[in-house]
Amino acid sequence: MALMPVADALSAILTGADPLSEEMVALDEAYHRILARDVAARRTQPPQAMSAMDGYAVRAADAADVGARLKVIGEVAAGRPFERKVGPREAVRIFTGGVIPDGADAVIIQEDTGVDGDHITITEAAVPGRHIRAAGVDFREGDVLLKRGRRLTDRDLSLAAGMNYPELTVHRRPKVAMLATGDELVMPGATPSPGQIVYSNGYSLRALARAEGAEIIDLGIAADTVAATTEGIRRARKADADILITLGGASVGDHDLVKRSLEAEGVAMAFWRIAMRPGKPMMHGRLGAMRVIGLPGNPVSSYVCGFLFLVPLIRALSGRDTIHHRRENALLGRDLAANDQREDYLRARLEARDDGTLVAMPVNHQDSSLSGNLAAARVLVIRPPFAPAAAKGSRCELLRLPE
Repeated sequence: MALMPVADALSAILTGADPLSEEMVALDEAYHRILARDVAARRTQPPQAMSAMDGYAVRAADAADVGARLKVIGEVAAGRPFERKVGPREAVRIFTGGVIPDGADAVIIQEDTGVDGDHITITEAAVPGRHIRAAGVDFREGDVLLKRGRRLTDRDLSLAAGMNYPELTVHRRPKVAMLATGDELVMPGATPSPGQIVYSNGYSLRALARAEGAEIIDLGIAADTVAATTEGIRRARKADADILITLGGASVGDHDLVKRSLEAEGVAMAFWRIAMRPGKPMMHGRLGAMRVIGLPGNPVSSYVCGFLFLVPLIRALSGRDTIHHRRENALLGRDLAANDQREDYLRARLEARDDGTLVAMPVNHQDSSLSGNLAAARVLVIRPPFAPAAAKGSRCELLRLPE
């Protein structure tokens, strides 16, 4: 079977990945959820003209000259409007957030006045509109301020509250089940026997999926038998997982049983090898509504494939408006040889010169088992298939890894 190009593999994974169902959640539960509907303001903010400072509400014409003397006829505090109209040569003591009384069109801050009993003397001329927040200066009823597909930030929650929403309509979080395979795997903290290694891939991938808003179903480690692998697949279906991620066992060796187990359970396999490095032995298929991605066992291959394919799939199912990773440009920090038929994703450090120019420095050893280099990398430098040799200082494309 020919190796599938990376772009075609991603397209196959995203085909039909429509946003999941909607649900209502309280504002305190909506952080980093994906809006399912536009949100229009239910009120005007501020609903009336309000003072931006502590001082005196006046008619600007009466306070246009330094030395003008005005009579203070009342007081306005936030939440306690003044009922009378401000007349000629009158002023009302006002505090920040107080509603501007009828008749007033300016605020003189208290530092620009002298107080003598129930009168003030102007020491700085008033300007119409100064220190007044006009009605609707923030937003007006009906304004659409939050769009569907937006991943809600902490500031968005404050805005939604100000728009008078106690809860929001969001898409359901995708459920991602993860099943590791391999007799050689032991949990962190255990003492590996000869030939065994410590299981590590799941920790980075679960963190990656959680950061994108997914719910995680950890299915643990399955032994290298068809029965154990099949049992894990069935547990994922029983848990109503939207995505099943298998870790390891995606190659073609006698002990790589994942593909056999998936097909025996009825998975329609779309592909199982892709033209990329690291990560050639990757699988994808469907089992009913559950999408299956079989990731390689090497920690770097597993993570890079998860970053490139799992993240966009989670975003699509979540209803997010931004699905794909954003590519950036930088200069290469060292020479690179010509590439073969596989698309390369090189781990690299990223440096910024004094002039702001970004320089990507690929690490010297790109072996897919070297997790230390992966942890040290900040970006992946993309090398297209059959790319010619590239000299130090030439332009390259890259993807930033999560921080």
